[in-house]
Amino acid sequence: MNLYLRYFDNETLVSSADEAIEFLARIDEIGMNPDLEADIRDYVASDMIYPKRYKIRPRVYFIIIKTEAASMQEFKEKRTSHTADDAAPKSRGASPVVLKLTEEREGWYEGSIDFKRVLMVPGTGKFQYRDTHFVAQVKAFSGLDCYNRIVDHLRQRVDDRSQFPSAKGKNFKFIYLGKAK
Repeated sequence: MNLYLRYFDNETLVSSADEAIEFLARIDEIGMNPDLEADIRDYVASDMIYPKRYKIRPRVYFIIIKTEAASMQEFKEKRTSHTADDAAPKSRGASPVVLKLTEEREGWYEGSIDFKRVLMVPGTGKFQYRDTHFVAQVKAFSGLDCYNRIVDHLRQRVDDRSQFPSAKGKNFKFIYLGKAK
């Protein structure tokens, strides 16, 4: 197991806690001390696989990452391949709700939305949020277009402080009713 260490532009790949401590001791800002040295040795000896960062001063850290990479180039290549692999499934495997929401299918939709409507309390003259359920049948090109048309309609008729949920959330539902004639 090797260790990748980075502090701003200073980075290295070492094979032991001693080499890591030696690298960090050469950086004056870090201020190597017996407590930090003991903590680094404990981290290296532990089974923890997560990266560890150490605070130098407010918003300034150095990081240690355990890795199987044998060289700096191999570490950087693995890191870029992981980020590419991690990003790909997210874009490929978009949630079914989002896919259904953006699927273009012109026709009539029935959309229902639960939102927070601002209403004045008659006795006090103060305003409060009320959960409001609204259902409408609209002619649209997709579920997202249905959502946008309903929200545009409501924005013209309710207080500007009212809060509308995301189209992707559980507070908006729609049903495709059929083709427009």
